[in-house]
Order: sequence, then structure tokens, then C-alpha cells
Amino acid sequence: MRCVIARFPFELTKSGVLDSMKGVKPEQIVGDSVTVGRRTYPVKQVGEVVTRQDRRDFSAAEVLRAMDKLGFTCRSVPRAAAPAPALSPLQHASAMLGSPAAA
Repeated sequence: MRCVIARFPFELTKSGVLDSMKGVKPEQIVGDSVTVGRRTYPVKQVGEVVTRQDRRDFSAAEVLRAMDKLGFTCRSVPRAAAPAPALSPLQHASAMLGSPAAA
């Protein structure tokens, strides 16, 4: 399968990726990951081994897209939701006092 990673064309095959990753010890996963064979690797590590490029030269999304098209199991880390806005001191004090009781 032909794909473009970091503006360079690559002809990748599932067996080629399996051969490239054979004997490579998986690093700790803190973000997106891809399962190659029976091991799960960080997506940037797979991209670096397969393309022989520095990890800073490509995005995880490029490699995820290519590995997904080749039929590997890919997992993306859910993006964190925006944090709840902090209460102002006045809002905090008002919340501590509570609402007035109905008469």
C-alpha cells in the first residue's frame, strides 16, 4: 500500500511492518498505540522503525491512518474534555452559603 508520511511516499505492506517490528521491545505507551503481532507499541515508535525517520518529522495521525489501512489494531487516547471553569471567590462563598429556604 502506498502512503505518504512526513511528505515522503512509502510502499508499506502488513508483512513488511511485521518484519520491521520483529525483535523491537515496546516502549511505555502514553498516547496512541498500534498492535503489531502480539505486542502493542506507541504509534510514534512504529513510525520511526518503519520509516527510519525521526519521530519529530511526522505526526501520530499519519502513522495511525497508514496502520489502520494495513489492518492493524489502532487505539487512540481519548482527548480530555475542557476543564470546568473555576469559581470566583464570590461564587464560591455564595455556593457555601447555599440557597435561601422557601418560606
